[in-house]
Amino acid sequence: MTSPFSPYLILTALLGFHCEIITVSKVSVKARGSISIPCLYEPPYRNHVKYLCRGHSWLLCSNEVKTNQTEATWKYSISDDTSQRIFTVTINDLEDYTDDTCYWCAVQLKRKKDDGKRFQLSITKDMPSLYVDHQKITAFERGSVTVMCRYKYLKVTEWCRLGSTCVTEQTGSIGGTTVTINETVPNVYNVTMSGLTTACSGWYWCTNGDFQIPVHIMVHKLASTTTEKITVNTKTARTRRTSTQPSFKPKTTLPKNSIKSPEGGESLQDELESSTTVMIVVALVLLLLLVAAAFFVWWRIRHKTTQPGASDTTMGSDTASDPDLLYSTICHNKRKAAHMKNRRPEDSMTYSTIVLKDCVQQEIQPTDGSVIYSTVKTRKK
Repeated sequence: MTSPFSPYLILTALLGFHCEIITVSKVSVKARGSISIPCLYEPPYRNHVKYLCRGHSWLLCSNEVKTNQTEATWKYSISDDTSQRIFTVTINDLEDYTDDTCYWCAVQLKRKKDDGKRFQLSITKDMPSLYVDHQKITAFERGSVTVMCRYKYLKVTEWCRLGSTCVTEQTGSIGGTTVTINETVPNVYNVTMSGLTTACSGWYWCTNGDFQIPVHIMVHKLASTTTEKITVNTKTARTRRTSTQPSFKPKTTLPKNSIKSPEGGESLQDELESSTTVMIVVALVLLLLLVAAAFFVWWRIRHKTTQPGASDTTMGSDTASDPDLLYSTICHNKRKAAHMKNRRPEDSMTYSTIVLKDCVQQEIQPTDGSVIYSTVKTRKK
C-alpha cells in the first residue's frame, strides 16, 4: 500500500540532498599569474568539508586542497566563509598549457557522492580576454566604487553578483544599489556602484561573452559620529575644539611625534621647542661676552704700545789724553708727544753723576788733595 505522503517525502528528499554550487564558468588568466575563484553553496553544505578538484572529468579529478587540511601549500589555498556560505580557492603560478584546464569547486558529503561545480581556466601568454587590475576592492558605506573591466574583444557585457541578479543595461540595480555601466573608453567598460551599504560586501564578476572575472568588494562602515575635545591649559585661557562631522577615515589621532603630557595640553614637541629657544638665547649671551672680552684684551694691548718710552736721552763719553779726566756728552732727542713741545728750557737741565774710569788702578777712596774736573754740555733743542 502506497502512502499518500510518498510524493511529498520523495520531493523533500530530493530538495534536501541535492544542493547547488554556484561559481564562474570560464576565466581568462595570464600565464605565471594567480586567480581567486569564489564558490557559493547552499545552507545544508555549511558544515561540510570543501575542496578543489582538478581534472576534466568529475569522476577522475584529483583533490588539490581541502578546508580541513592542516598543511598549507604554496600552489593552492582555500578558505571558507560559513556566514556568507562562500568558499574561495586561490591558484598561484598558473602553468602555460596548450589546452584549457578544468577545476571543480567540490563539497564532501557523508554516505553519498560528493557534489561539485566545474569552472575552466583559459591560460594565455598574451593579454587575457577579460581581466581587472585588482580582484579585491575596498569601499565605504554611502559612497561609491568603480570597477574597470578590461577586455580584448567587445562582446555582450554584464555585471553580476554571485548568487544574485545581473545588470546588462547602462543603468540598473542590484540589492537596492544603483549600478551604472559606461563603455565610452575603448577596451574598457566601467561599472560604478553608488549608495553602498555594508550589505553590498561580497563577490561580483564582469562578463564579456563567455568569460567572467570575479571581483570582491568589501564595504566598511563609516566611523561613528564622535566628539573630539582638545583642551589646552594656559594661565589666561582654555580652548576647546569640537568635531561632529562624519569622515570616511577612521578616528583621527594625534601625530606620532606629538605626545600629550599628563598635566595639560602641552605636547612634547612644544617642550622641545621651548628648550631649543632657551639654548639659543644662552648661546647668544655667551657669544656677546666672548666678543666683549676679546675687545677688552685688544684695547689693553693697543694702549700699552702707544705709551711713550721711559727715556729719550742719549749719553756718550769720551776719555781725554789724561786718564784721570773723563768728558761726558748728554743729548736730548725730540719727543713725538705733543705735550713735550710746551716744556720750558730750564726744565731740560739734567744732572749726572760721573764715575771715574780706572785706567790702571782704582782706589776705593780718593787721596787727599785730588781734584776731579767734570764738564757737562747741554745741546739746544
